[in-house]
Amino acid sequence: MGASRSSGTTDALGPDEEPDEPGRADGQGGPGGPDGQGASSVPLDSGAGAGSGADSGAELLAALLDGMDAALCAFDAGGTVTHWNREAERILGWSAQEAVGRKGFAGWAVRRADAHEVQGRLMAAMDAPGRQVHEFALLRKDGSRVLVRTQSARVLGAGGKPAGVYCAFSEVHAQIDLERAIALSEALLEDVSWGVVLVDVDLRPTVVNAYAARALGGSRTGLLGRPLGELVVQGVEELEAALAHVLAEGAPGAPAEFWVTLRTAEGERRRCWRSGFLRLASPLTEEPVPLGVGWMFRDVTARKLAQQEADRLRFRTGQLHRAARTVSECEDPMEAATSLLDFALAGFADHVLLDLMEGERLVRTAATPADAPGPCLLVAGGSIPVRYGPGHPALQAVERTGSVRTSAGAGVGAGDPEGAAAWAAERRWPRDAAHALSTVLRSRGRTLGVLTFLRAANRTAFERPDTAYAETVAARVAGAVDLARAVGPGAGE
Repeated sequence: MGASRSSGTTDALGPDEEPDEPGRADGQGGPGGPDGQGASSVPLDSGAGAGSGADSGAELLAALLDGMDAALCAFDAGGTVTHWNREAERILGWSAQEAVGRKGFAGWAVRRADAHEVQGRLMAAMDAPGRQVHEFALLRKDGSRVLVRTQSARVLGAGGKPAGVYCAFSEVHAQIDLERAIALSEALLEDVSWGVVLVDVDLRPTVVNAYAARALGGSRTGLLGRPLGELVVQGVEELEAALAHVLAEGAPGAPAEFWVTLRTAEGERRRCWRSGFLRLASPLTEEPVPLGVGWMFRDVTARKLAQQEADRLRFRTGQLHRAARTVSECEDPMEAATSLLDFALAGFADHVLLDLMEGERLVRTAATPADAPGPCLLVAGGSIPVRYGPGHPALQAVERTGSVRTSAGAGVGAGDPEGAAAWAAERRWPRDAAHALSTVLRSRGRTLGVLTFLRAANRTAFERPDTAYAETVAARVAGAVDLARAVGPGAGE
């Protein structure tokens, strides 16, 4: 046809393009239903008007056609319109009573100059299997034009021969919007740089993209239908609570961050996921029916750990700065040492033990209370020899002239409080101690003793950055101890 494609907007017709008056192409009135509404039809093997005694099958067909979301019309073998549903009436404005029984689209639904080409392309579907897709500029009843995309296919009669053509069509802009939505959903579920998981109302994954499969430690198909608790060891309660809230109340206004521990073939991994959520509802019902939740997330573990480390380093640097200013006012070097340890303990450990060398043995010189939080104080009545057994971490630190880290969980298990208490008691430490870091005190090339920091079971084990901080503190404490020994008792008086 000669009509050019448009953007789907309407254009007024010229004076020579006015549609015919309502009625058949031959000038007779349409044979639609008694009220002139709804889908009407005539048999595909006949060009006559619709029969007056429609049976239950015809009523069912009319109801099905009217319930369709797409516009639909049909032609018999001679090109006469036999079916016309409500969506076709909505798009073009022509009712079923006005459309059914017309010979083609000429002069009413298509400009006369384009009618022959349009009709030929539509009816060509009778001679070809499968569906034919075209775009046409059709006429609305008010004279404006609309660009539609059509899918046409042949209808076979009782003898297996083509008996007509059916044509489903929709406005191009609506079709493009649908295609964009489908393309977007497919693109999101490909290997993009964030995870996408569709979760059903039972909080089980139904669709998982490649990024999410890698993050969860499984395959895209192997994760489907499995409870999240089988994949997430810790943090699953918070994650499921967020998903349930979205189902009930809708998506939150801002992304949320979840720390989770995953169970993988290599062991447990702790990760931080920055997550956003969307509630999915069916568009086919009058009242929104929840279909599940769209969960999108990115792994931000490295960034969060770097941020935490920067915050920790900034805090510890501030503590050392305040400690330096405080101990500079202390007349007694040992008071300066214990004051320094009080500042170092904040946010770092629960207990600290200061053992100094006297000859070939270690003696307890200062410590925090064993049964409750408190300041580091010198041992009343003088130093007490400590009875550390062979292989004790404090003795190892002296032998290695370095630092030693250990935890009760390595041999006992953090889930065994009694075993952990026995482990701590065996090493002459407070009963709640579960993680230890011992570092040697060195000054002027000599070993002066050992400093031991202890953490309870509810805290994480000491790591390499903690060792560096403990060694910095130990160097300052060693300087104060060396000064105390050099000046002797009462030197500050």
